[in-house]
Amino acid sequence: MIAAGEVVQRPASVVKELVENAVDAAADQVTVVIQDSGRTLIQVIDNGCGMSPDQAVLCFERHATSKLQTAEDLHNILTFGFRGEALASIAAVAEVTLKTRREEDEVGCQVDFADSRHVATTEVSTPRGANFSVRNLFYNVPARRKFLKSDSVEFKHIITEFIRVALTRPDVGFTLTHNGKDVYVLRPAKSLKFRIQDVLGAGMANDLVDVSAQTSVVGVSGFVGRPASARKGLGNQYLFVNGRFFRSPYLHKAVMKAYENLIPEGATPSYVLYLETDPQSVDVNIHPTKTEIKFEDDTVIFQVMFACVKEALGRNSFGEQIDFESGQMPEIPSLSKNFDEYRPVTSLPTNVDHSFNPFDSDGLPSERSPYSNSFGGGDFSPQQDFMPVADEEPSRQSYHIPPHTVERRQDYGKLFEDNLNTGRPLLVVQSKYILTTARSGLMVINIRRAMERVLYDRFLDALANASPVTQSALFPVTVCVGVENMCLFEEHSVTLAALGFDIAPFGNDTVVVNGVPQGYSVEAGKVHTMIGDLLLVLSEGHGGLPEMMTAGMAEKFARMGASSCDAVSSQTQAQQLVDSLLSSDNPEYTSSGKRIISILPVDEMDKRF
Repeated sequence: MIAAGEVVQRPASVVKELVENAVDAAADQVTVVIQDSGRTLIQVIDNGCGMSPDQAVLCFERHATSKLQTAEDLHNILTFGFRGEALASIAAVAEVTLKTRREEDEVGCQVDFADSRHVATTEVSTPRGANFSVRNLFYNVPARRKFLKSDSVEFKHIITEFIRVALTRPDVGFTLTHNGKDVYVLRPAKSLKFRIQDVLGAGMANDLVDVSAQTSVVGVSGFVGRPASARKGLGNQYLFVNGRFFRSPYLHKAVMKAYENLIPEGATPSYVLYLETDPQSVDVNIHPTKTEIKFEDDTVIFQVMFACVKEALGRNSFGEQIDFESGQMPEIPSLSKNFDEYRPVTSLPTNVDHSFNPFDSDGLPSERSPYSNSFGGGDFSPQQDFMPVADEEPSRQSYHIPPHTVERRQDYGKLFEDNLNTGRPLLVVQSKYILTTARSGLMVINIRRAMERVLYDRFLDALANASPVTQSALFPVTVCVGVENMCLFEEHSVTLAALGFDIAPFGNDTVVVNGVPQGYSVEAGKVHTMIGDLLLVLSEGHGGLPEMMTAGMAEKFARMGASSCDAVSSQTQAQQLVDSLLSSDNPEYTSSGKRIISILPVDEMDKRF
C-alpha cells in the first residue's frame, strides 16, 4: 500500500533515514560519524529504545515496520519513517552492521548484512540503543558510485539533511563528525531559538522575529527574518509540518507575498516555520524522499501563512516611531520668546581675494588683495632680505619673502595632464554612462557593461595563465556563511585563488576575506554582498567542456564584479575604464551579447532641435 521504491540516492539519503529512525526511537542523543563524505563510512549511534535480536534481523526486510500496527494508521502519521523501505534499500547497496540492545536485555546483538543478504548474527556487549555502520556505499553498483559528486558537494548534502532533522527536535542532542573533526556539537536546547542559534549562527538568530497563530485549520509558529537581512538566492528557508521538513514552492510564495515592498527584488528572507495540523488532512507519502506533501486544502494554508507573516512583520516594525501617547515627550523649545537665545552662532566674516590666480602671478597676493601687506606687517619690499623682524618676539616673528625665492614655471598646471587624454573630453553622467565625441556624433558607453567586459577578459586571462591580480584589503572582512557553505569554498579554492580571491576559513562557519580581484570593492558592506553572490555562483552547476566551463565562470564572476565595483565618478577613472575597454578584442559587446557602446549621430541630434 505504501511502497516507494529506491530511496538511497546518495550518502545524504542514508544519513537522513538513519537519523530520523534514531529520533523515532526516542533517543535524546544522536551521533553521526562520516568518513570520506559517506563513501567509506556512515555511522549513526543513538541511545534510543533498541531492538531485540529477532527485530534486528526483521527490520532489514522490505515493508517491515514497527511504527504502524494497522492500515488505518497510515492516515495518522506522526513519525518520520513508516514504510520499512529505508534499511532494506541501504542493505541492498552497502555493507551494514547493526549493534543494538534494549534496556531490559543483558547483552546486545550484532547483525551483518551485505548485498541484501543476512550474513551473521552474534551476541556483543553494546550500550542501550542502536549503532548502524554503513560501509562502502554502492560497492556493488559501480555506475551509481561513479556518478557521485565531489566530497565537498556530497558532504554539503549531508549537512543539509542533518540540519533539517536537528531543527525539528531541539530537545535532542546531535553530534556530526567528519574525518575525525567535529562539525556540529549540539546539546539539548532550552528552546527552538537557541537551537536555531546553534545550527544557523547567532547572526541569523538575532535577525529573527516571532510568528505565532492558531486557527481551526492549522497552527503556525516559528520565526521569520527581518527585511534588512534578506539576501539573494535561497538559503535558510525551512518549512515543517507536524515535525517533518517539506518543500512547497506554493507556500514559499505566501511568505514572499508578505514581504512585498519590504525587500529588494531578487532577495529572499530567512524563515523557520512550523505548521501543526490534523495528520489526516496531510498526505506525506507522495514522494519517495517524503520531502513533498499534499494538504487537503492548500488555499487555506496559504492565506493563514500569509496573514501570520504579514502580521509579525507589521507588529515588529523596523522604522523609528513617534509615540504620541507617551508622557515623555521630547522637549521642543518655544521660539516665540527670547528668540535670541536660540539664534545660531554666525561665523566671522572672511576676506577673499577673488582676483588672485596662482598661475598668472608669482604666487603672491595681488596689489588689490587685503592680504598684500600682511607678510611683514607693513609695505612689502622685494629688496628686503629673507630674515625675521628683530624687534618682535620669536614666537610672533613674521618673515619677508623676496620674490627670487618663488620660481614660476610656465608649465605649472600640467601636473595631471599626462594621465588625461585632453584630445577627447569625457563626461560621466550619474555614474552610469560615459559621453565622449566620435567622428559621426556622440559616443555613449555603458559603465557597468564596460566593467563587465574588462573583468571578463581579465578573468579569462587569469584562468588560462594562472596570473591573478589581487587587491588586498586594508582591514580583512569576516563573513559568516554557515557550515554547509564552507564546503563550496573548499571545493572551489583553486578556482577562487586563480581569479584573485584571497578567502581563508575562519572556524567552521566563517570565512575571512583578505583580498579581492582587482576592480572589486573592498568596502565591508560590498564584501558581504559579494560573498552572497559568490555562493550563488559556486552553487550552480558547471558541467560541459573545459573551455565552456572557463568561459561560463569568467562571465558569472565578471557580472558579479561589475555590480560590486566602486562607482566611476571622476574623469581619470572614466579614462582608465575607456582605455581598458578599447584594448579588448571585442569592446562593443559583453560576453553575453549586450551592447556596450552606442553612437548618437549628429543627424539624430539635429532632429531634436
